[in-house]
Amino acid sequence: MRDNSYAAVMGRKNEIMKRAIGIDYTTFEYEGIGFDYERMMRETGYTLDEMQEIQGRTGVGNTPLLELRNLTALARKMAAPGKGARIFIKDEASNPSGSFKARRAANAVYHAKRLGYKGVIAATSGNYGSAVASQAAMHGLKCIIVQETYDSKGVGQPEIVEKARKCEAYGAEVVQLTVGPELFYEFLMLLEETGYFNASLYTPFGIAGVETLGYELSMQCRERYGKDPDVVVCTNAGGGNLTGTARGLIKAGALETKLVGASVDLSGLHMASDTQFNKKSFTTGHTGFGVPFSTMPDRSDVPRSAARPMRYMDRYVTVTQGEVFYMTEALAQLEGLEKGPAGNTALVAAFSIAQEMDEDQIIVVQETEYTGAGKHIQPQLSFARENGIDIRFGNPADSVPGVNIILPEHPQLIKAVDLDMDKLKKSVIKNAVANHTRELLNEEEIAFLMAESKTDRAYVLKTLDELGVKY
Repeated sequence: MRDNSYAAVMGRKNEIMKRAIGIDYTTFEYEGIGFDYERMMRETGYTLDEMQEIQGRTGVGNTPLLELRNLTALARKMAAPGKGARIFIKDEASNPSGSFKARRAANAVYHAKRLGYKGVIAATSGNYGSAVASQAAMHGLKCIIVQETYDSKGVGQPEIVEKARKCEAYGAEVVQLTVGPELFYEFLMLLEETGYFNASLYTPFGIAGVETLGYELSMQCRERYGKDPDVVVCTNAGGGNLTGTARGLIKAGALETKLVGASVDLSGLHMASDTQFNKKSFTTGHTGFGVPFSTMPDRSDVPRSAARPMRYMDRYVTVTQGEVFYMTEALAQLEGLEKGPAGNTALVAAFSIAQEMDEDQIIVVQETEYTGAGKHIQPQLSFARENGIDIRFGNPADSVPGVNIILPEHPQLIKAVDLDMDKLKKSVIKNAVANHTRELLNEEEIAFLMAESKTDRAYVLKTLDELGVKY
């Protein structure tokens, strides 16, 4: 009989993960703190051509690029003369499961089928669950989705409950849990009991799947406008969205395009707090995931995450819950496009940043998602009100996460707020060396830190000096 106590299962996690993914991550490790990221992506992923073929077989990808002429015109009304970049969105809601996550799932489920697994499991409360379930149905594999859904009173967030419904519609079994450490424990138990493939969000297969999105963006802009987009804005949570898009842009040769991450500001709310779980109106794309996963990417459910956004991010901004709800309504009523809230986080940022840019420049929001049932504005706001959140019009800058949601009383009040990139880069380095045991860091490790923080050698050495780390 296996010992299934919490401590015993956690002690077996590396062994469980190795069997469930088919990757021996130790082969990519350096002697010290780093690992060979590019080799891991190269040897365990797929080529761009292979990914496009895999995705094309199940109707994933080749999504339209839409210009938001009315929102662009609105942004120009509030911008200085000659300012107001053209705003575009990549309509990922046209993928089979209704979001860009279909790209990640297509690769992961294909790989599971290729290796002979009978089923797939994913731990996610977001769109990825329905994407995996959809792809599993197409490939004839069993599917289990593990969700963190409820607080201890059994109250579930409407958006998460809606996504469970969608997963079940595709034939998946959905295991719903309360907030807390039991999510990873139950996930490991299911992997061990079933022998299914871990269709993690953070494997090389999943991240590589998003590369086709960045590549398509560049190709579509070049074909229509003879240039690459000047700025691409990505909603940032676990970091795979931005990482994959950036890698695709690089493969397209779009080296001058700036990458901006955008998250909903939920500072002050702890993501693992039972009492605060239902005080937020966004289940993903917020700072509770975006900041810690950016500065410590290996906190994911695999030994080494392939989502490493700080390697590619040029700028990181936050927006408020009220601004995203407002922009969701504006997109529907001004452009006739009804989309879910996650992609509209990046759209809020793009609307604000466009006003800083010249009129002949292009800014692209690289994904949209489907909407329905609990993902709509009204269920979300009603749920917030039921949980004691004050909802009103005013200045979003006065918002306090977990206390109120302030819808902008005028679009000129929509302002993306920059996070301190220098502080984030230093956090990446600090977290990477936090548990190092080597007396001196070598050149290989310094080069790893340079890549991880997107800085140069002088910056890394200065930060190591500040941390008291020898090299």
